[in-house]
Amino acid sequence: MKVSEKIFDHKNDRPIKLYTLENDQGFQMSCIDYGCVITEIISPDRNGNLENVVLGFDTLEEYENNPFFFGALVGRFAGRIKDGEFSIEGIDYQVPKNANGHNLHGGAKGFHSALWDSKVIQTENEATVEFTYFSRDGEEGFPGNLSMTVRYTLKNDSNQLVISYSGKSDKTTVLNVTNHSYFNLSGNFKRTILDHQLTMESDHYLELNEELLPTGNLVPVADDTLFDFRNGRSIREATMSDHPQNKLAGNGYDHPFLLDRAEQSGIKLTDSVSGRKLVVETTEPAVVLYTGNDIGGSYSIRGTQAEDYLALCLETQSPPDSLRHPHFQSAILKADEEFKSETTYTFSSISNG
Repeated sequence: MKVSEKIFDHKNDRPIKLYTLENDQGFQMSCIDYGCVITEIISPDRNGNLENVVLGFDTLEEYENNPFFFGALVGRFAGRIKDGEFSIEGIDYQVPKNANGHNLHGGAKGFHSALWDSKVIQTENEATVEFTYFSRDGEEGFPGNLSMTVRYTLKNDSNQLVISYSGKSDKTTVLNVTNHSYFNLSGNFKRTILDHQLTMESDHYLELNEELLPTGNLVPVADDTLFDFRNGRSIREATMSDHPQNKLAGNGYDHPFLLDRAEQSGIKLTDSVSGRKLVVETTEPAVVLYTGNDIGGSYSIRGTQAEDYLALCLETQSPPDSLRHPHFQSAILKADEEFKSETTYTFSSISNG
């Protein structure tokens, strides 16, 4: 296992470190301690060609100016909070409205833009980058002094990345975190993700309103064929659909799907051309599928012109805006209790045919 460390950039007179973990098969993951951003994942295709499979930048300025949270840890609350308002134990809280009058991903100064402390922990069979951050009571309006630890662990004997999260607050608060990496298994963004195939064991998705907030309705995927991924389907189908839910999301998906806890098969994403396969397994109750419907623009991503559907997110988390919907799994963290969550990303290849 190889581990390297160098200076990526500086912020507030502090160096930002870039770590690269590489196993004996050549599989690599690189990350920085600004926002716990995953900057690159280098994975082999079916022929052993090593290429990058996540969106990322080479400079801090690009990360600071890009509004799409490429590769970052988002929190304290992943997803939207309606009007930036919530109540806990009879106390009302107001957090920033950074997305059309609502709070998104913890606000403009959420975990994605924080400077985390970091260190490497290495054993014979794995290497870990451990990030820690102390979020003070009232930061971005959220209650409680919150101590967070996030670990990115690379296994030496498999192309597997494990992300583990833990947190503890001295006040009852809300906590819902996820990694916001954008995946494209074609390698170095040679093609969009429109012909990627996605399979996941989800019987229900959360209906959204025009502001991309959950209405509270749990819709059986059997009632809406384009939302039924149990037997696999391509992303392209939804971009050509007249389904109201696909249209309001920007001709694609930006939807939470509830995961079947009885199934252990995980979420599977494949690209038949490159032969790459990604399996995502999580302890979280839901995953937000965002198909990059509006990430295009007049900027480039490591030399590739940005365009819609260039990559997709699989954001494992609790349902967004859960404080307004008691039948959603709660994201409330009681004072002095420990939050724990883990998501595993396993990269492999499929044969021709």
